[in-house]
Amino acid sequence: MIKRCIFSFVILLTHQVNAQGLYFPPNVGDQWDTIHPQTLGWCQPKIDSLYAYLDTNNTKAFILLKDGKIVLEKYFGTHTATTPWYWASAGKTITSFMVGMAQQDGYLSISDTTSQYLGQGWTNTTPSQEEKITIRNQLTMTSGLDDAVLDPYCTLNTCLDYVADAGTRWAYHNGPYTLLDSVIEMATGQTLNAYTTQRLKIPTGMTGSFYTVDYNHVFLSNARSMARFGLLIQNQGNWNGNQIMTDQTYFDDMVNTSQNLNLSYGYLWWLNGKSSFMVPQSQFVVPGSMNPNAPADMIAAMGKNGQFINVVPSQNMTWIRMGDAPDNSFVPFLLNDIIWQYINDLSCSSETIELNANDINVYPNPANGSFILSCGAPLQISITNAFGQEVLNTNISAGESNFTWEETGIYFLQSLDLNGQKSIQRLIIH
Repeated sequence: MIKRCIFSFVILLTHQVNAQGLYFPPNVGDQWDTIHPQTLGWCQPKIDSLYAYLDTNNTKAFILLKDGKIVLEKYFGTHTATTPWYWASAGKTITSFMVGMAQQDGYLSISDTTSQYLGQGWTNTTPSQEEKITIRNQLTMTSGLDDAVLDPYCTLNTCLDYVADAGTRWAYHNGPYTLLDSVIEMATGQTLNAYTTQRLKIPTGMTGSFYTVDYNHVFLSNARSMARFGLLIQNQGNWNGNQIMTDQTYFDDMVNTSQNLNLSYGYLWWLNGKSSFMVPQSQFVVPGSMNPNAPADMIAAMGKNGQFINVVPSQNMTWIRMGDAPDNSFVPFLLNDIIWQYINDLSCSSETIELNANDINVYPNPANGSFILSCGAPLQISITNAFGQEVLNTNISAGESNFTWEETGIYFLQSLDLNGQKSIQRLIIH
């Protein structure tokens, strides 16, 4: 018992030391300290280019924090600092956090079966198939329920069909995830909004609420509340010395690979820097990092129409984006990665790296309808889409070859030279 108390004190002391290196805005009021971008060596023309790109792609709000302080904050159109906006699937991360709080408070264990809280028959499966589904399966998108049903958002038992045993298949499926909110309510005896207010919003100064839209529970807040949540996650669940999430094991599991099927997924958080990732509505495992232009330790909340929280502990950075649809994907990886390209280029000392004559170069990348492939020797090239389907196989000569491409998405360009040497590059079309 004494050892456990000492260990807990060391963890708490460590978090307090970390918190001293970060600024936290007051829980009440509009005060929030800022850092001038020039102190970071960022150039105004490049900031303007970032804002222009965000504006062109229907952004409503953008905030970038460094050491907890606001470096960039921009609102577009009629959107203001007080305008509420929906988080879409980025709000899944709040549910993930609240499940952890419910476990911490002794209301549930994520190893519990879901039927313990929703009752038997909450799915359209056999009792033995249903009994294998746990809260952890809901958190990791491994319920084994069929995401190819007519309405994947549906939470009725008639929509929740068996396709595989729980834990054996990863699929981005909103229905089972949404029912986590009911699990929290049944376990705690409180509404989701009441419990979130008590254990998350009041301690951090966040505002906003969950609203029911069809089958979905959608969180709406202003942009700064979204940034507050990102800052809390950046500091490992500690808000200005107040260790809100003391269950360190849960927190670590939440922001690290949660299963061996999709390495880039934690507990409803997306993880960068892994060797592969999966995308919604596909069973194809895509090689490479989810966002190659982002730092490897980035963890992200991502929602439809480009609702983003990007947390980068190694850089003491968090940034958020709210807005309308740049594309129709459930999780717009491409938009997030392009924003990172602009952020990486904010430095006044940014230089363009020139490739050697024999290097294979694809530009522009991301491309908008056409791209050029340059090489120093003849090549056979094969292009596959994110589902692993080959969409082009051809030979090209040394020099520059022009390609026209209309279908947006993430592609993989494999080249093979006369000596049998292979290389693979990611190609993004937007």
